[in-house]
Amino acid sequence: MIEVSWRVPLFDLSVDEEEIKAVEAVLRSKWISMGSITQEFESEFAKRHGVKYAIAVTNCTAALHLALKAIGIREGDEVICPSLTFVATANSILYVGGKPVFAEIISRNDLTVSPEDIEAKITERTKAIVVVHYGGYPCKIDLILEIASKYNLKVVEDCAHAPLAEYKGKKVGSWGDIGCFSFFSNKNMTTAEGGIITTNDDEIAEKVLLMRSHGMTALSFDKFRGHASGYDVVELGYNYRIDDIRSSIGIVQLKKLDAFNRRRKELTKLYIDNLSDIDGITVPFKNLSEDGDLVSSYHIFPILISRDDLKRDFIRQELSKKGIQTSVHYQPVHLFSIYRSRFGYEKGDLSLTEWVSEHEITLPLYPSMKEEDVFYVVDCLKDIFRK
Repeated sequence: MIEVSWRVPLFDLSVDEEEIKAVEAVLRSKWISMGSITQEFESEFAKRHGVKYAIAVTNCTAALHLALKAIGIREGDEVICPSLTFVATANSILYVGGKPVFAEIISRNDLTVSPEDIEAKITERTKAIVVVHYGGYPCKIDLILEIASKYNLKVVEDCAHAPLAEYKGKKVGSWGDIGCFSFFSNKNMTTAEGGIITTNDDEIAEKVLLMRSHGMTALSFDKFRGHASGYDVVELGYNYRIDDIRSSIGIVQLKKLDAFNRRRKELTKLYIDNLSDIDGITVPFKNLSEDGDLVSSYHIFPILISRDDLKRDFIRQELSKKGIQTSVHYQPVHLFSIYRSRFGYEKGDLSLTEWVSEHEITLPLYPSMKEEDVFYVVDCLKDIFRK
C-alpha cells in the first residue's frame, strides 16, 4: 500500500466495489484484450456525448496523435494551439511533423484560448486548430469554428478535462471535426490509463479505427468470434488499443460521472463563496460558472495570486506544510527547451499566458472531498495572507 501523508490531497480516486466487480467479471471471462466490453463502453460514451462514433484508445495523447493523422496534418503544416495546456497537446503536433503555433488565452478570468489571437496567427501554412477546454470550462468553440470555416481549417477538441461539459446545449467533443478525452487516474472519470476519440465524420472514424490497431482490416476479437480468418494491412498504424479490463472500469465510471461533476460543482461554489473576501486572490471562471451557455465539468479549481508581496511558490510551500497538496496548471509549453530551441519561442511571446502560469495555484478538488476540507484550505490561505 502507498501511504499518503496529505491532510487534503490534490485529488483522490473515486472507485468502489462496483469497479472491482466489473474488472473481476472481465478476468473471469478469459477475454481481457479489446473486445465486447470496449464496444459497450464506446457505445455508451458516444450516446452520452451526442456523437456518432467514440473510439477508445490507450490514452489521450494517443487520441491526439491519431486525430491529427486522421485530419491529414503533415510535415511543415502549422497547427494553432494554446500554450496554457499539458505538453501532450503540442507534442502530438510534433508527432506528425507539424509546427505548433501558440495562441494567447482570453484573460485572467477566462483561461481558454482566444479566438481573436487564433485568427491573428493564421498563415498560408495553417491547416488546423487544436482547442483545449481548460479546467473543464468550454472555450468559445462556436467563434473558433467560424474562423475555421472562413479559412478552411480542421478543428480538434482537447477534452481531457471536460467529459459531459457543454457549450450552448452541445457536449464538447461534438463541435469540432474530432474530440479527444482522457481517462487518466486524476480525471473526472478514469480507466487508470485510457482515452477516447469522438467524431461524427465517417471518413475520420474509419481512419482512426484502422490506425488504432496497426492498420489491420481485422482484429484479434474478430478472429476469436470466427468473423475473420485473415487480414490485410492497408495503412501504417499503431498499437493504441485499449483493453476490456480498463473499458469495464470506464463503463462504471461513466454511470457515475453526472454525480461526480455535480459534486465538483458544489465544492467549486463553496470555494468561491469563501475565497471572495481574500484580497489578492482571483478565481478564473468565477463569473462564467453560472453562464447559461456553459456547463463545466469542474475538473480543477485554479486561483491566481495577484499580490506583489506574496509569491505563488511561497504560498504553495506554506500550504504544503499544512498538509495541503497543490499543483500548477500549467507551465507554458512554448517556453519548454524543446520548443525554444526548435522554433525560437521566447519569454514575452505570450505575456498573459506567462503571467497566469507564474501566478496560478490549483487547489484540491475531487468528488469525495468534504466541506470541512474546503474550509480548512480556505482558512489556511487566509492565515498565510494575514501573516
